[in-house]
Amino acid sequence: MLIDISQEVFSCHVFPGDPAPQRTTLLSIKDGAVCNLTALSMCAHNGTHVDAPYHFIQDGKTIDRIPLDRFVGPCWVSRHEGPVSGQDAAAILDKARENGAEQRILIAGKATVTEEAAQVFASHGVRLVGNESQTVGPEDAPQRVHEILLGCGTVLLEGLVLRNVAEGRYMLHAAPLNLGGSDGAPCRAYLISETLS
Repeated sequence: MLIDISQEVFSCHVFPGDPAPQRTTLLSIKDGAVCNLTALSMCAHNGTHVDAPYHFIQDGKTIDRIPLDRFVGPCWVSRHEGPVSGQDAAAILDKARENGAEQRILIAGKATVTEEAAQVFASHGVRLVGNESQTVGPEDAPQRVHEILLGCGTVLLEGLVLRNVAEGRYMLHAAPLNLGGSDGAPCRAYLISETLS
């Protein structure tokens, strides 16, 4: 079963201060054009998106230089509310490891990754950390959490829609758009349930 975990772009959540996506109709069949044609303008971090290391690290990899296997493969969805402590992160990793999905961690709920949790994920070589907020770290001070995770090569998948997703193992597909030289990119993220329904 496929589970869409992406926001719709034009109605998506936007990090405070970022420009919101804008749609412009260039051609319209109803106005006599041969086709409908849309142009769009948006921030690379609107809606469901990926952060590349270059977002917070000057010499970090840009989105086009990150191998696709970071974004595709087994993942563990964990439900959590509030700050994710170092102890919480270790417990999440234990469950993920038991289920062979410790390389990609998605946190459902109103959760904020703390510096201590980021250190735990980084020290265990987690390839990807994702959550439902527009930033994995505290909204009022996200820098340090990003530096810890992006600094060790962990990519971030932010702005997910996980409210109806049960805790467990899934196959994740969240490849970003191939935006050369960019610090991030939007993506269409979805899960494949590995259990029969």
